[in-house]
Amino acid sequence: MKLVDMHCDTISEILKYRRQGESCALRNNTLHIDLERMRGSGYLLQNFALFVDAGEKYSPWDEVCALYEVYREELAANEDIVAPVYRFEDIAKNRAAGKLSALLTVEEGAVCQGDLEKLKRLYEMGVRMLTLTWNYPNELGYPNLDSRIGKQVWARCKRLREGGCTEAEKTDIQAALAQYLGTPDTERGLTERGLEFVDCMERMGMIVDVSHLSDAGFYDVLQHTRKPFVASHSNAREVCGCVRNLTDDMIRKLSERGGCMGLNFCADFLETVPAGRENPGTIESVVRHAKHIVRVGGVEVLGLGSDFDGIDTNRELPGAQSMERLWDALHEAGFTERELDLIFGGNVLRVYEEILKQGMI
Repeated sequence: MKLVDMHCDTISEILKYRRQGESCALRNNTLHIDLERMRGSGYLLQNFALFVDAGEKYSPWDEVCALYEVYREELAANEDIVAPVYRFEDIAKNRAAGKLSALLTVEEGAVCQGDLEKLKRLYEMGVRMLTLTWNYPNELGYPNLDSRIGKQVWARCKRLREGGCTEAEKTDIQAALAQYLGTPDTERGLTERGLEFVDCMERMGMIVDVSHLSDAGFYDVLQHTRKPFVASHSNAREVCGCVRNLTDDMIRKLSERGGCMGLNFCADFLETVPAGRENPGTIESVVRHAKHIVRVGGVEVLGLGSDFDGIDTNRELPGAQSMERLWDALHEAGFTERELDLIFGGNVLRVYEEILKQGMI
């Protein structure tokens, strides 16, 4: 197995623990991912996202720089087993040296504050993928989910789980949750500055990531780019109606462009359950998404984007140590070893080979 995972939020979790005065490191920890478990589970490459919640009261740029320092320090402390990727050939070089590969990404285009010079600075820092939005509108475009609304909805769902709601309140909360998770933004896409960013990213050799982006934004990226792009951690909306997932048309268009999408292990993006009901996450639901995506877009469009350390623990896929279990479940569901090789790494590597060349800043 040569496993490639397009998204995790482990660096952000490490910084969070350190700010709380607790020790946490990349080599060995109690998070979803650490280097020792990755090495023992057949990983070739892990994308490490610098995730910034732009709704918090700090400078998004300062925060991404703080996260970058954690990433840089952890790679230096573990240079015996992991090395960075700047260009595609680095992956083979690291593997030949017996090392894991780390590819740096940023989740939240707002960190650049609309400034192309900051985007170029991220490239110089080693960032090779940018998720254009998280769950807030920003200078580049609009997401399908807005955390300002979501925080209110999830607070009401928590009340429902704790009990004490009337039947009328329960019905109202169910309706609010369904509306929040099931209403895509088909009108607001990329801004003019967002279009400038994706053009600059293509010229530099930075991968455009449309996970979290609105439906309108997806089609703007499709229309205004030429190279493959990715949805690093998104599932199939036909299987689970959450608008964080891609429609069948998006899956087809992404496949036709030569891009790929990463299976996300977040239970709420795998299966819809009524508000207040536990949703622990199952391998069976991941398999359903995988089969549907391959049926719609072909096996070449599917990869992995676990979202480890950015989601509640999936009960049946609790961390990097679980990947062999997922391989076995997909194999038992009818996927051939050749197809699994593509899903677990080959498809993502194909996209990286095309994009991760020496760029021009």
